[in-house]
Amino acid sequence: MNVQQAILQRRSIRKYKDIPVSDEHLAILLEAARLAPTGSNTQTGRFIVVRGDEMRKKVAEVSHDQKWMTRAPLFIVCVSDPTARIPEGLGYVDEESTAFELKQSIRDVAIQAEHIVLQAEELGLGTCWIAWFIQEEIRPVLGIPEDKFVVAVLIVGHPDEAPAARPRMALKDIACDEKWGW
Repeated sequence: MNVQQAILQRRSIRKYKDIPVSDEHLAILLEAARLAPTGSNTQTGRFIVVRGDEMRKKVAEVSHDQKWMTRAPLFIVCVSDPTARIPEGLGYVDEESTAFELKQSIRDVAIQAEHIVLQAEELGLGTCWIAWFIQEEIRPVLGIPEDKFVVAVLIVGHPDEAPAARPRMALKDIACDEKWGW
């Protein structure tokens, strides 16, 4: 499979087979994140692997009680560590934080997370990107310090559904030349 095929085939999966993700596949997914580009090579991403039933249940609960999440055998929690960019840190960060360095580190982790998603597709694994949670609720569940920012919870497993492609806007409606042109 090439990258274009992975992009064309990838869907958000919410139903999974009761099959664990192998350690080998997990290592490949994490390696994809590790190799992703980050601004000034700061490597701001930190990744928490969640496999236990109880912890997956707790993460689902603080993600607006999306019970379907627990059908997947693996969560990869993608966390931004702004101290990788600014050693003195930012102190408490949440959805209201405006620090430019936090925004930069979130963008870096988003790239790393998308590398995981596309790598999973190549491995025949399904994923769903979850970001419907509040920092002050999800961080304590996972023991994440308040100066870190949870960017996404990637739900990973062997898909038990094959959803059709969802409608997308035409290219002419999302891209223009040289400057804003709509």
